This record gives sequence, C-alpha cells and structure tokens, in this order.
Amino acid sequence: MAASSYNVSPLMKKVIGLAAIVLGFLLTATGYRYGSPEFTTVGIAMLALGLVLLVLMIVRRNQ
Repeated sequence: MAASSYNVSPLMKKVIGLAAIVLGFLLTATGYRYGSPEFTTVGIAMLALGLVLLVLMIVRRNQ
C-alpha cells in the first residue's frame, strides 16, 4: 500500500492526539513524583506531540 493512499479518519487523529496528551500528562506526573528525568522528558514530549496533532487538525479545518 502506497503512503499516499493511506488515510486516517479525523476521529482517529483526535483520539490519537488526546491519548498522547493523557499519556504525556501521566508520564510527566510519574516522573515528577519519583524524580525520574527520563519519564518527565518523555511525558513532556508526548504532551507536545498530542498538542501539535490537535492544533494541526484545527488549523487544517479552518483554512
């Protein structure tokens, strides 16, 4: 299957974005609680990824 023919539904993009935000928040909180910089860094990265995915969907929809 070619990469250009692969299409993810908008609902799945929203779910993936929200799941990344929730997991990022949980990992950040866990890293902060136990003093683990690795968990904190991965959690912040997942939070950022989820926010970027949701913002890109909003920007694309409002064009």
